[in-house]
Amino acid sequence: MNIRPARVEDLAGMQAANLQNLPENYSMKFWLYHAMTWPQISFVAEDHKGRIVGYVLAKIDDQESSEDPVHGHVNSISVLRSFRRLGLANKLMLASQEAMRSVYKATYVTLHVRKSNKAALGLYRDSLGFKVDKVEEKYYADGEDAYSMRLTMTD
Repeated sequence: MNIRPARVEDLAGMQAANLQNLPENYSMKFWLYHAMTWPQISFVAEDHKGRIVGYVLAKIDDQESSEDPVHGHVNSISVLRSFRRLGLANKLMLASQEAMRSVYKATYVTLHVRKSNKAALGLYRDSLGFKVDKVEEKYYADGEDAYSMRLTMTD
């Protein structure tokens, strides 16, 4: 398995992994905007044949004012079912977090996760150290609540 920065030519494979695994889907315009605006912080996992088997799509959030700390946000992460339990999601997240910190000097990163997604909660909370910041009611299109999670990144 290889973890590397995502490229524009990877977007179709990333979108395919998203469509296969997640109920929240995005237009190609959304994927392209992220790839062009923050090219250093989204990553893909590829198998020995170069096929995209996982990805993390991230951005740097807008600052409300110049005093606000720079911070990143993970929009989406997915690993194809047959490639799960290999540590790929963890590696993708760590690569993105390190790039947010080194390239943009981000001090923290946020993400949303379905309250029912026990596997993702285990990854974010137990493996990566994210904390639940708040609950956002009816965050998802189907009405499910989301945990808004945050990880403070230190040097």
